[in-house]
Amino acid sequence: MTLVFTPIYAAMLGILILVLAYQVVVMRRRKRIGIGDKGDKELTQKIRVHANAIEYVPIALLLIAFVEINGGSAIWVNISGALLVVSRILHAYGLGQSIGITKGRFYGTLITWMVILSNAFTILINSLVNL
Repeated sequence: MTLVFTPIYAAMLGILILVLAYQVVVMRRRKRIGIGDKGDKELTQKIRVHANAIEYVPIALLLIAFVEINGGSAIWVNISGALLVVSRILHAYGLGQSIGITKGRFYGTLITWMVILSNAFTILINSLVNL
């Protein structure tokens, strides 16, 4: 089976990750901080927004791709992909606004975790049924 839908979400999330990386680069240049954060809280926040996406997006996309390549429902794959994109935008916006608790950060994390968990369970259940 060929991946049809997951690459679309991967492309969207790739663009989001580049936007977040660009924000880090711009701030590094403005503050003249080449590596690390030198204790700058604003730069640390930008770095964490980008890093968080890097930490969660690959595994979520991989799980969605496994569901799709194993013949999972196109509706399920698209709901998972769309929720992942929305959740990562919410999270980036929320964490970008405040290092504290925000609705965007909370719901972004919650939805991301739900996408990962539901696709992991989908793969496990389908794998056990097809043994």
